[in-house]
Amino acid sequence: MVPPAPRAPSRSTLPGSVRIIGGRWRGSKLPVARAPGLRPTSDRARETLFNWLQPMLAGARVLDLFAGSGALGLEALSRGAREALLVERDPALAQSLRASCERLGAGDVATVLRADVLELLRTPLHGRFDLVFLDPPFIDGLWDEALARLDPWLADDAWLYLESPPDGPAVPPGPGWRLHRESGTRDARHVLLRRGGAT
Repeated sequence: MVPPAPRAPSRSTLPGSVRIIGGRWRGSKLPVARAPGLRPTSDRARETLFNWLQPMLAGARVLDLFAGSGALGLEALSRGAREALLVERDPALAQSLRASCERLGAGDVATVLRADVLELLRTPLHGRFDLVFLDPPFIDGLWDEALARLDPWLADDAWLYLESPPDGPAVPPGPGWRLHRESGTRDARHVLLRRGGAT
């Protein structure tokens, strides 16, 4: 039996905006465009995730792949991360991200890069990151390929957040990774992994 394709929110159910939940930009709204595959992480899931991450955020370098609305990368900056690289292929979404960063006054800590994630990951030109968000469009099935190219971008004790369909990848992506926390809903699985160091 062929498993059903991953569900994505219909255009009519996508929110018009999401809000930053905590930190210096708490309550600020980020627009959510109507774009294929765009599916912002819910407020509840982000609140849980950042409760998990709070002890490591201060001074962290963050890589937000498939950034979309920027909700994950900008939330990390709001809560104390040192800098973030937000990567988005869609030109309209990348422009919206730049506008959000300008509105928040985040230009000195946030860089928006319009690029194809898989092509970008072939050439690690931006140093190594302490925290990576990997939340690609569910319909494209890009987790395995992105994970295979990610290692040179990661600090030795990096954290990695994966968001996937409920039956998506939940195991560590290779040697040296440990599952730190996991949660899920009927629409998505949320997995936080740690490489090296103590749990």
